[in-house]
Amino acid sequence: MTAVVELAKVTKEFPGGVLALRGVDLRVDTGELVAMVGPSGSGKSTLLNMIGTLDRPSQGQVRIAGYDVAQLSDHELSALRAQHIGFIFQQFHLADGVSALDNVADGLLYAGVARRERRRRAGEALERVGLADRLEHRSNQMSGGERQRVAVARAVVGEPSLVLADEPTGNLDTASGAEVLATLRNLNAAGATVVIITHDLEVAAAAPRRIHIRDGLVVADETSEAAGMGALR
Repeated sequence: MTAVVELAKVTKEFPGGVLALRGVDLRVDTGELVAMVGPSGSGKSTLLNMIGTLDRPSQGQVRIAGYDVAQLSDHELSALRAQHIGFIFQQFHLADGVSALDNVADGLLYAGVARRERRRRAGEALERVGLADRLEHRSNQMSGGERQRVAVARAVVGEPSLVLADEPTGNLDTASGAEVLATLRNLNAAGATVVIITHDLEVAAAAPRRIHIRDGLVVADETSEAAGMGALR
């Protein structure tokens, strides 16, 4: 299998000597569906920033989609994120008063894609997440689950190597959360590599692979053939 994420002895120290990561080793292969779980302050948000190339390690090596992050300029890192990483946040970050189609199409703004082609790809991405009948709906006309699925479509419209979902169900009720997780499962089944960062043990337990983070360390890495996001109903 080809690795999408490779971390070797990654440490992150913040001013004041605060160690958020303490020598983390991690590998995520193409096509995996992984939940990274840990309580507040465990280091999982810092780990997300490392994997998403939003921050650089104090020590150790981070390789994303085959690229050594330490060898890239800020401009090259921005290009890496644009081409290989799709982000889904707990806060939907959708533009108010803008259609679902244009919210998703905007995810291709920095890829140099012409407007007509952006909108065509956006329509396909929204269809993939089950929102083909909501293309012209604005965010205030959609439910929380629908808005999060728009955010999922925006994250995958550029066909990234890796989708990072940061607490994607945190602002949703149980039914909407299950809907979004089922969407992520379907994307994974279609070939996307998906990493979900969560503090919710139920969400983590339903993933085929679960990485537990505590005190800046990976304390457990479990797999289960029986697990599946469809278990969350």
